[in-house]
Amino acid sequence: MTEQTPDWDRITIISIVHHSAAVIGQCMENFRDVPNIVIIDNASDDDTLDIIASTVPQAQIVHNKHGVGYGNAANQGMELVKTEFAMMVNPDSIVTGEAVRTLLAVADTYPEAGIICPQSLNKDGSVELTHDVNLFKRKAISPPYHRRNHEPAPQGLVCAEYISGAVNLFRMTILRDVGIFDPNLFLYFEDDDISLRMHAAGHAAILVADARIMHVNAGSVRPSLHYKWEKFWHYGWSRLYIEQKYHGRGAMLGLALRHAGRFFFKALLYSLVFQEN
Repeated sequence: MTEQTPDWDRITIISIVHHSAAVIGQCMENFRDVPNIVIIDNASDDDTLDIIASTVPQAQIVHNKHGVGYGNAANQGMELVKTEFAMMVNPDSIVTGEAVRTLLAVADTYPEAGIICPQSLNKDGSVELTHDVNLFKRKAISPPYHRRNHEPAPQGLVCAEYISGAVNLFRMTILRDVGIFDPNLFLYFEDDDISLRMHAAGHAAILVADARIMHVNAGSVRPSLHYKWEKFWHYGWSRLYIEQKYHGRGAMLGLALRHAGRFFFKALLYSLVFQEN
């Protein structure tokens, strides 16, 4: 039985790349016949753009001379969308047409849903939990490792307070109403922020367990000491920013004191090693 093709005319694929040559080819392979693709290039210096050109020559590419982070790059892509939906796709994800058809069917059934998310699988086929309660409730429930080890894989549809950002289908009318990505978040916690705003505005975020994609974790960016420095620095800074945004400066300062040892010294260490090399 031949797999039915999704109605690609309803969707614009957006992918943000940054030295992503190791993974972007397999990501774009399933989008060869998709008419609406936007690539935001955050100053890649490897073969990323050559691979994109040979795989999806129809893609519209925005070239950034310097990396502008994830949220700002996503906003550049969103500004170019003219279709009903936009699908953010991390370069280290593999998305099938069958998964997209399932997501569209759920989106048509639940027009109040602003985010519709597939279930992510790891390379070994195990389930990667991609939904949760909102950021500020998680610590009170359980550490993340308890979820990985003991929580069963979701079945059917899950209306969640938080949806992770590896692959998401956004309904553009709702996204424009709620607001696109916060430009102050350079890296990390963009999905937390947009999930919080969706929920506050009364719109659903739905995980679709039957729509399955593969997520090759930590493959979107070429590994390097600079990348590790960016990771610890921006993770810590973004967490403080989002705390202040929702709970005020006092809460942010308290969190900064508690987490200084966890993030500051790692960022400082990698910064010093990076400068020496």
